[in-house]
Amino acid sequence: MKGLLPLIGLVICVFIFNMSEFMPIGLLTGISVDLGVSESQAGLIISMYAWAVAILSLPLMLVLRKMEYRRMLLMCVALFAAFQALSGISDSYWMLMISRIGVAVAHSIFWSIATPLAVSVVEPSYRRAAISLIAVGTSLAMVIGLPLGRVIGLALGWRMSFIAICAIAVVALILLLIVFPRVENPGTFTLGRVPELFRNRVLMGFFVAEVLVVIGMFTAYSYIEPFLNGYAGLPENDVTMILTVYGLSGIIGSVLFSRKGGDHRIGIILMAFAGSCLALFLLLPSSALMIAVMLVIAFWGVCYTSFNVSMQNEVLKVIPADSFAIVMALFSALYNVGIATGTIMGGLVTDSIGIQYIGVVGGCFIAASTMLLVFYLVGKMRAQTSTA
Repeated sequence: MKGLLPLIGLVICVFIFNMSEFMPIGLLTGISVDLGVSESQAGLIISMYAWAVAILSLPLMLVLRKMEYRRMLLMCVALFAAFQALSGISDSYWMLMISRIGVAVAHSIFWSIATPLAVSVVEPSYRRAAISLIAVGTSLAMVIGLPLGRVIGLALGWRMSFIAICAIAVVALILLLIVFPRVENPGTFTLGRVPELFRNRVLMGFFVAEVLVVIGMFTAYSYIEPFLNGYAGLPENDVTMILTVYGLSGIIGSVLFSRKGGDHRIGIILMAFAGSCLALFLLLPSSALMIAVMLVIAFWGVCYTSFNVSMQNEVLKVIPADSFAIVMALFSALYNVGIATGTIMGGLVTDSIGIQYIGVVGGCFIAASTMLLVFYLVGKMRAQTSTA
């Protein structure tokens, strides 16, 4: 396949960017003890990261809108590696906070261009496969990356987890320097055209659907470990196995989209939304039996990955080609708004009506999004197919 090596370089970057974003969750205790802060203060490192990405994604891409894409990619991976190294040598809370915000800047740039670059380096017939491989990188980060980061942190100290990511980033940077081709940036999208994006009703519909689904997902996912361990009463090893199954099932979702996302794209996106909603509603009743909750979470993983890849594919279909990076910056920003809001919502549910209801509340958000999809967006998708 043409563009395979550049695509592999991108997937490696997807792996480490995802690993880096969520790895501090498993290192909070060590960070708080070592830097002399509370766990809630240490947790601000994670929430500040998400809000930094949400706030910075669009402004950064508007500033960089004329930069050639290969140069932009290399710059953001180098920036990522540098700030990971700074995280690894941080000896104070504020030094670590600044370094994580620096990583968030690199994240904002990378996720704005990752999908557009993936589809640009391959032949048109491999476009869905390229988007699916990006999703595989995310799934591998959940299955391998996050546990690996925690193991390194427990064995060698939390700083070495960041140093390890820095080392992989340097390897990825060298690979990209060698194999990634020049990708011209038309640079024709101007600040004055931003309002036209907001007048695109189909795009705005997809964005609203995206935010609702991500809020619902992270209302439940942010607290899935204490739900399984505390409420369901499952031992640590079983919880680890179930979460690993969740990550592995994401690979199935990406393969499903790659193979069927052409002729059956509407069916897959309907399955992604409705299936995610059903999975969250089934979390509570399935929690009484380990095999039942494992099957529900595996199904959830398939649907959620299908949601991610389907949404990116549909968004790219309804916008001009020269706005891809800007729109994906908005997509990334809204995604992180959803993550941060969902995490807050999950905490409110846990502290009020009880952690057992995180799936029910999360499912309600996705149910609202599914209604928007069924009664508005599907019609637009079918009209687009009939005129293609």
